[in-house]
Amino acid sequence: MEKDVLKVGLKSAGIELILFETGETLGQHIWSEEVLRETRGEFIFSHLLHETAVSLGAKIRMGVTVTGIDPETRRVKLSSGEILTGDVIVGADGATGVSRRLLDMDDEEPVHRFNCYSTVTPKSIAMQDPELAPLFEPGVNRMFSWFGNNHAVLSFPMGVGEREAIAMYTYGPKDGKEGGWTDTVDVSGLKNYCSTAESRLQKLAALSPNPPACLPIMSFPELEDWVHDSGRLIVVGDAAHPIPAGAIQDAAMALEDGAVLAKLFSHLRTEDQIETLLYAFQDLRQPHCQKVSSKELHDINFMCMPPGEMQEGRDNVMRGKRDAGLNVLDASGDQEEQAEWAEIKDVFGYDAEDDADNWWMEWGLLRERARGTDVAGGHVQPVAVMQGVSQAYAP
Repeated sequence: MEKDVLKVGLKSAGIELILFETGETLGQHIWSEEVLRETRGEFIFSHLLHETAVSLGAKIRMGVTVTGIDPETRRVKLSSGEILTGDVIVGADGATGVSRRLLDMDDEEPVHRFNCYSTVTPKSIAMQDPELAPLFEPGVNRMFSWFGNNHAVLSFPMGVGEREAIAMYTYGPKDGKEGGWTDTVDVSGLKNYCSTAESRLQKLAALSPNPPACLPIMSFPELEDWVHDSGRLIVVGDAAHPIPAGAIQDAAMALEDGAVLAKLFSHLRTEDQIETLLYAFQDLRQPHCQKVSSKELHDINFMCMPPGEMQEGRDNVMRGKRDAGLNVLDASGDQEEQAEWAEIKDVFGYDAEDDADNWWMEWGLLRERARGTDVAGGHVQPVAVMQGVSQAYAP
């Protein structure tokens, strides 16, 4: 999909860090080409998955929800009354969906401190204001992050050609207006969040032609088991590892889940492998996802830091690097690199498909050998495949 993504997406060049209330630029960080090359990571702003899934044969039912799941019989009931059956149920219905509730027996409530308003302003509208036009500097696709007192904004360009726009996630204390991505609310809440902000943010809050969505920022207890006892239901995405709305790694985490699951199931030859592969998915993904989710929550708290010694220290360190002409997240002299940049590099260096391949070579093949399967050359041989299928599915 890389070529298709680059056709419709924008490659980010870096991030500019700004104070929410005053508009002072604390500095910028240009993504190091060497780091991106070594870790094979890029920030890409794009929307392509729906078209790709349909082209590969996925059947997408619009306007219906899942009302019930029976993992034992592998049956899913939709709000339309339709019943779907399959060999495996992959629950990707979010942190409050049916799938997670089947696995989460803990009554512990998530922590809810912040909300996030999501808006998009077309470039054609923003460019009419001389103060906003520099956000679309030609040839430079930057992200923007505003740090404020219990408020923050993460903004980035999106789309190409006539669809160019700037997206804005605005964080602030929960205000009772939260809903889902498809729910819209009155713009007054967003304007209230930006009432103490610099003029550019106040303008962007008022310019979007469509009402915003307001999402709750929740910190959920970690889900211990991602695989149902039946061995035929697994949760992925936010159903397994909820990540805050507007998180930079939100889409990447979902793609990684899909990549690992696909890699593992590319080795499927017999029905009795299914449960093993599902548990392998959890073993591979759970530690990484927990780390990334914690990082994203930390980033929101870092941006929303209230006035005080820690906030002053954060800002002064960045000012010092800015004045020295340095990237604000890099190490300099006796100052270590920002923990946030170290975490970004760690995330970029993770390769989900390599992780799945390594599991297969170290553990998957070992299991097949124990079953007496011919795995010469690191692959299950065709004869063994046919024998395994006949044994697994014989009436």
